[in-house]
Amino acid sequence: MASPNSPQEGTMEPMEQKVYATPTSDHVSLGGPIRGVLFWLPAVLVLALALRGVQPETVNQRVPHLTVAAIASLLWNRVVSGVRVGAEWEKGVVLRLGKVHRLQDGGLFYVIPGLEYVRFIDTRTLVLNIPEQKAITRDNVPAVIDSALFFTVRDPELAITAIQDFRFAISQYTQAALRDVVGVSTLDELLSEREQIQQRIASLIDERVQSWGLNVDSLQLQDFELPEDLKQVMSRQAAAEREKRATITKAEGDRLAAVNLAEAGNLLAANPIALKLRTLQTLDSLGSSPSNTVILFPLELSNILHKLDPTPDSSESSDDLS
Repeated sequence: MASPNSPQEGTMEPMEQKVYATPTSDHVSLGGPIRGVLFWLPAVLVLALALRGVQPETVNQRVPHLTVAAIASLLWNRVVSGVRVGAEWEKGVVLRLGKVHRLQDGGLFYVIPGLEYVRFIDTRTLVLNIPEQKAITRDNVPAVIDSALFFTVRDPELAITAIQDFRFAISQYTQAALRDVVGVSTLDELLSEREQIQQRIASLIDERVQSWGLNVDSLQLQDFELPEDLKQVMSRQAAAEREKRATITKAEGDRLAAVNLAEAGNLLAANPIALKLRTLQTLDSLGSSPSNTVILFPLELSNILHKLDPTPDSSESSDDLS
């Protein structure tokens, strides 16, 4: 009896899961260590001053001082929390009371806590995986296509204010555009005109996302998955095409060889001396091996016997018939 974990007969084996590269996070916090130093250094100094010379009997007298020091530390922590550091490749969109206030370059800067908020945008070339898009070509062939989209943020302010989530939006629009372009293309066009298909999809996406402050660099179609029966048919078709080309090539070679032999025969017939030299070369090649027995027959005698051929002429044959 088969165990529960053993594969049952007639069931398909699970398909191997593809592994896709995942992009890193949008922003790496570079201001954390600076904020920590700015907070703890004054906080420790204030606490040391508050506890200096404290005796056990005067601890109760120091409670108001400790309370003030704790409140001051909390306020200072709030002030320090506005320190931000942006990387060289980042742009910070600073919002003040909900409105865009300024566009901040990378480096150390300050935002007012409670009044301002900063959103960091990566201005490098970004990559999105567009995995396993199922589409049907114009000639009714189902295909599963994997692709990758490369784009950049041209206007960080528009990328924040014009669209809710530009990464999610451009991913969804790319999927729709890919299915639209594949739907009006045949399978042969997808396989043979891959570069043109990629450029067509990229231009279609770029035309739409310009209003979002984005620029599409390129779209790369990574993999095509076709049904197994179609793959077998295409394999047989390719084998038949190769066999046809081989047969045509062999026939062309035979034709050229026949033409060359005919030309060589005509040339030798027009030059008896050349024919004799060719005959001597043939005899020399036959006599190089000790296993061959060569019997020489004079060519002149062969010509004389040919002239003595008793075959009647056409005129004699007509006389006999009459």
